[in-house]
Amino acid sequence: MLHIKGRVLVGPDTGDADGDVRDELWVVDGRITFERPSGARDIRLIEGWALPGLVDAHCHVGLDAHGAVDDSTSEKQALTDRDAGALLLRDAGSPADTRWIDDREDLPRIIRAGRHIARTKRYIRNYAHEIEPEDLVAYVAAEARRGDGWVKLVGDWIDRETGDLGFCWPRGAVEEAIAEAHRLGARVTAHCFAEESLAPLVEAGIDCVEHATGLTEETIPLFAERGVAIVPTLVNIATFPGWRWGARRSSRAGPTICGGCTHAATRRCGRPTTRASRSTPAPTRAAAWPMGWSGRRSPSW
Repeated sequence: MLHIKGRVLVGPDTGDADGDVRDELWVVDGRITFERPSGARDIRLIEGWALPGLVDAHCHVGLDAHGAVDDSTSEKQALTDRDAGALLLRDAGSPADTRWIDDREDLPRIIRAGRHIARTKRYIRNYAHEIEPEDLVAYVAAEARRGDGWVKLVGDWIDRETGDLGFCWPRGAVEEAIAEAHRLGARVTAHCFAEESLAPLVEAGIDCVEHATGLTEETIPLFAERGVAIVPTLVNIATFPGWRWGARRSSRAGPTICGGCTHAATRRCGRPTTRASRSTPAPTRAAAWPMGWSGRRSPSW
């Protein structure tokens, strides 16, 4: 039995001493209680502060730079995120079957989006189903059934004809595919870097956008109005610090913001989460919200 004594954060409102911040808790047979168990023996006391497990809202367990990986590598990726403090992972697309992780109590819980769906030759090799627009609805339906309530599109990528980022899908095809996912009870998210990809996806009814590095003063209010979530990824922000503007501005405008690291293909899975956990030296709302309470409160996360 564990007895944790200190400042214990149990919710986002740190200003209410009687509500979201407690002075102690006990862990009995893996379950938390705020009442001292009667007749307790063999108690291990831990003093300090306690922060609930983080939510990594964007990672790719089962994926590396070349595509799907074996179970041993997937396990190492999950352990890296777990050891950094993330106990709930939103897997934003992977070609590997990682369902076996659900049977391991020592590994994080994973919410999966199935495999990426991309336009032909418009994404990283071996990552996605590479298809044409006429097949989009069928593939979205298949991945809606395969995932845990999410489907992942590649919204934009390098267009080989122009040599620049470009939106990958005709507007009508995206609208029809998103409607089909919603009919099957799934939500849709999309990888997006370009400015011009955001408005068409939001207007087509998408539920979330990953990265969203092309946010502007014009598109941020649209996300807030339509209730579309944004998942900035910390590796991208660390690489291109100027992209912080969009995430910071969005957080003030009202859309749901959930923090993610990136994916194992960069060989950094878990490292941004480690930085986030290190930046949380005490249970404060500002530090815990992006990778904690916001992720827990978002539907299906």
